[in-house]
Amino acid sequence: MKNNRYILISGLILSLFAIIGTALVGITYESTAEKIADNERRALLSKLNQILPSDLYDNDLLHSTFSIGADQRLGQKKISTVYVAKREEQISAMIFSVVAPKGYSGEIKMLVGTHMDGKLAGVRIVSHKETPGLGDGVEIERSNWVLGFNEKSLEDPIERDWKVKRDGGAFDQFTGATITPRAVVHAVHLCLVYFDRHKKDLIQQYTEQLKTTPTKTKPSAKH
Repeated sequence: MKNNRYILISGLILSLFAIIGTALVGITYESTAEKIADNERRALLSKLNQILPSDLYDNDLLHSTFSIGADQRLGQKKISTVYVAKREEQISAMIFSVVAPKGYSGEIKMLVGTHMDGKLAGVRIVSHKETPGLGDGVEIERSNWVLGFNEKSLEDPIERDWKVKRDGGAFDQFTGATITPRAVVHAVHLCLVYFDRHKKDLIQQYTEQLKTTPTKTKPSAKH
């Protein structure tokens, strides 16, 4: 009888601790979720502004978006987001979420921005698992290599030169690391091809969306 009572009390105590623990986890999540989301938005906007400086557009870039279906040329296996930059109500650039699937250590996720004339606004790496000290040279924080894409297009360089120099192309590779830059160059080129072939459809899709969801202007700077 005493053993049953002891087991019952122990069970109640454990249940109480479980309830308290669950409540604390829930409270912690609720109190930090908004901050985490805000930090993620700031980090994303920082990457977008590296590609397209904020003085080159006047809309709210994070809320001027539309979704496109999966496409191998973007390396996407699911729906992805396109960010649309506007200046005086005219579309000035689009920024795509692109995946290079054949990095040395797996996928390399990046943002690729194109001006409406087909020239690259810029490229930034979002995440990767490349070897530190070698493949991570694709990061702007590590080297200026990625700036070599600025203002490039399908005509400059011509198609056969959209490769690293080791493969007979126009783009530098890193000492001891060719696979990573090769994957990025290939992915950026395919994104330009995608944009070139779907430009009219992309503009139409965004325009149709605006009829139901008007674009927002850029938030004023806080002092």
